[in-house]
Amino acid sequence: MLRPEHRQRGVSLIELMIGLGIVAVLFAAGAPSFKSWVQSNQIRNATEEIQAGLNLARAEAVRRNTAVSFILGAGSAWTVGCASPVADLDGDGAADCPATIQARPAPASVNTVIQTSELVAVTNAAATTPVFTSTLAFNGVGRVGAGLPAGNKAVFNISNPTGGACASAGPMRCMRVVVSSGGQIRMCDPALASADPQGC
Repeated sequence: MLRPEHRQRGVSLIELMIGLGIVAVLFAAGAPSFKSWVQSNQIRNATEEIQAGLNLARAEAVRRNTAVSFILGAGSAWTVGCASPVADLDGDGAADCPATIQARPAPASVNTVIQTSELVAVTNAAATTPVFTSTLAFNGVGRVGAGLPAGNKAVFNISNPTGGACASAGPMRCMRVVVSSGGQIRMCDPALASADPQGC
């Protein structure tokens, strides 16, 4: 009686090398797009964090009915705290309005750069001698009290120089956060037209 022959299962070394070669070609073709996507994603995350800090400062100012400051630190770090700290007056063991309500350190791995500017209300052009540089104080009704002249807008421009130029001239999708003196906080894309809902 003849024994049935067992067939070898698996892949040969040649098949494995061909498969790895195809994966390498696909990876090399997609690497530049992936790098731009990662760099743009870092910009988006930093922008959302700045917007979250500003929203927190505004909400705390309304909740506490007192001036609360948003202070931009190095990189994308920020601190939210009472403009005039108040100690523990009610005896519950916590400051009634602390100097630091919440702080966010800048992440070590993010390549984003944040530049601030101020837009003049009438012309919507950059202020030649801006009052706003890194600190905004929201009052008890959620408007910007100190740090910004009435009608002007505070602007946070977020870019990533290590990834290249912004979208109009390069691959990066740079972002902007605009704060009006009325307290409206808006994230927008400066590469899009102002008529676009996501444009600046």
